Parts: sequence; C-alpha cells; structure tokens
Amino acid sequence: MNLTPWMRIRWCGSTFRQQLKRGHPEAWREANNRLYEHLKCTAKELPDTVEEMSPLYAAAAHGCAAGKHQTVVTEVYWRRIRRGKRAFNIHQLGAYGADLAVLSGLFEIPWEQPVAGLKRVWKAFVLNDAGFDLRALGRLKEAAQPTQAALLARIAIQDWKNAAQNAGNLSELYLAIGDLPQALTLAQQSIGLADRSGEEFDRIAKRATLANALHQMGRIKEAVVTFREAEEMQKRRQPEYPLLYSVQGFWYCDLLLDQGQAQDVKERAARALEIANHNKWLLDIALDNLSLGRAGLVEAEQADVSGTTHAAESFQRAVDGLRRAGDMSYLPLGLLARGALHRFTGDYARAERDLAEAIRIATRSGMGLYLADCHLESARLQLAQGNRDKAREHWETAKAMIERIGYHRRDKELDEIAHKLH
Repeated sequence: MNLTPWMRIRWCGSTFRQQLKRGHPEAWREANNRLYEHLKCTAKELPDTVEEMSPLYAAAAHGCAAGKHQTVVTEVYWRRIRRGKRAFNIHQLGAYGADLAVLSGLFEIPWEQPVAGLKRVWKAFVLNDAGFDLRALGRLKEAAQPTQAALLARIAIQDWKNAAQNAGNLSELYLAIGDLPQALTLAQQSIGLADRSGEEFDRIAKRATLANALHQMGRIKEAVVTFREAEEMQKRRQPEYPLLYSVQGFWYCDLLLDQGQAQDVKERAARALEIANHNKWLLDIALDNLSLGRAGLVEAEQADVSGTTHAAESFQRAVDGLRRAGDMSYLPLGLLARGALHRFTGDYARAERDLAEAIRIATRSGMGLYLADCHLESARLQLAQGNRDKAREHWETAKAMIERIGYHRRDKELDEIAHKLH
C-alpha cells in the first residue's frame, strides 16, 4: 500500500493512540482529561457559530474518552453547546451532524445503549436527542429505535412532559415513513401524556400533532376540530399570539391550503414568520416561507394567472432556508412545492430537477409519504408535457401507495388526475 507522507503521519498517530489506549489506559484517560480541561476552559463560553463551537465539540470528545460522561453532558453539552432548552446548536445553527457526533461519545452502542455512567434521566435525554438528529439528517429508520427507547425510559421515571414530546416525535417520524396507523396511535398517546404533565404548550402542540395525522389520513372534519381546539388553547395561553405558529402553525396552514383558504394562510404565515425571525428559528423561518409560497401558487391557480413572482421568491427562501436549517425531513416538501410552481409556469426543466432531488431524498430516507407525493407530482408534470403513458405509470404507482398506507388526503388529487387521463 502506497501512503503519502500525510497519510503516514495520520496512520502512525492513530496506531499510537490505539496502542496507548490498550497498553496504558490510565495514561490514555489522563491525557484526554487534560485536553478536555484545556479546551473547556479556553473555548468561548457560549459560541455563536459552528466554527466557534468546534473547541467545545473537541472538549466533549476528549471528556468522553477520559470517562467523564456525566460531566460532559451537563457542563459542556447541555449548558454551553445546547444552551439548555433553547437547543441553540439545532434551532439557530442547524448543526445536526455535529450534534450527533458529540452524542456518539455518550453511547456504548450507537444509538441503542448509552454509557453506564450516565444517570437515568440523562440516558433518556441522549437517546431522545440522537433520535431527533437522526430524523433531521434523513436517517428515519435509525431514528425510530432511540426515540422509542427514550419514550419508554421517560414513562418509567414518570417524566410525562418529555415522554409526550417523544411520543409526538415518533408520530411525526412514522407519518413521514408512511405508517399512518402507528402515527395516529402515537399522536393520541402524546396527548394523554401531555395532559398528564399539565404543561400547556405541550398540550397544544400534541393536539396539533394529532390533527396533522388526521389530516394526512383524510379525516378532515376531525382534523379541523382538533386544530381549532389547539388554537383556542393557544389563545388562552398567549393572547398576544392567538394563532398557532412554528411547526404546528405550518401543519394548520397545510390543511387550510387544501381547502383553498390562501388569503388566510398568507396572513397566518406572515405573523408566524415575524415570531420565527425574532427568535432566529431556522426551520420555522423556512416553513413559513414555504406556506407563503404555496398560498401564492394556490391563488395563481385559482385565478389562472401567471403572476407568481412573490411565490417564486418565497419558495426560493424556503428551499434555501431548509438547506440552511439542516433538516432533511422537510426539504422534499419545499422541493415538491417549488417544482409545482415551475410546472405551472411551464419551466419543465427546473420542475424536473426539483422533483428528481425530492425523489432521491425521499427514497434514500425511506419517506413513504413523500414518495407518494413525488409520484403524484410526476404524473402532473408528465401530463403537462403531453406524456400520457408516463403520467399513467406514475399515477398508478401513487394510487397503489396511497391505498396501501391509507394516505387518503390525496384521494381527491388521484381522482383529478384520473379524469385528465381518460
């Protein structure tokens, strides 16, 4: 094997580390402990960028190698990297990959068994965060196991608030995968856990989770009732913000757009965007722009006009924002919506590119729900270009998927495409 000088240096360094770790474990731990203490003390207390955060990431790795897992998770990860409940490194930086790398040092078996030295509550915590990161990175099947384990662990210690969040996250995960019955069951469980916790925000959020699952299953009347219940609770909790916002508001806007209520969505998304910009929530900013773009497209389709400049700008901000947020679990939605706009304006080449990327992500990540959407949009795009045979193939694939997973929200769209095919 021919090695460059740099490769030789790296190989020798790696070999030395392994020899030191095996032959002199105490010296290995002490060396890592000294590096941990040095990096922890010299790093910026509360870094504002991924680059500034790098010394803390390194400190966490060395601290774990030194066996100081509990100290690392509380002093470095929770307090300084994550900034507690703010989850700064996720919501403001979108650093899911770096976050998962830090968490890897807190597991004996990624992502199944946390290290023995962590307290029970922190074992549940790292399982939850690992599942959340894996889902955002598009690794849906891997995300299910740690999230389920975190749910069971938190129920066992009667941490109802965080258990409700785990059940809600699992519901969203199974929804994207295309297991709608499981998503519904978990959404219902999340409400029971949230009510037991007494935390008003979680009680609102989990009702929105249930409403979203009902919407995807085509149970529209139940979804509307549940969304309205959640919003009434929101009005009482925060009278200054009477509408659902964040991801919950995005879900409600999604349902309202299906009902053609574009103007209502534009007003809701604009107000939600103000909140997201104020808090610098990257994902929420992107989703609110996506709602604005979709509302603009619906208005153009209803009026059969070509004025889509504002919608195009919103879609561009949405897709760019979703990439910046680092959350792959919503990126296919942005690409599909922008592709639909390109189809509407006759820019078929760009529509094909957006659709192809959405299909790649959804296929690689096992997003069954979005794959069905991809085939529906493919059928529309082929019809727009006069390719009826190809359109029929995509329609038949979409129909089989929708019927198999119970994605009945799309039944009307299937019928509309079928009418054009005959």
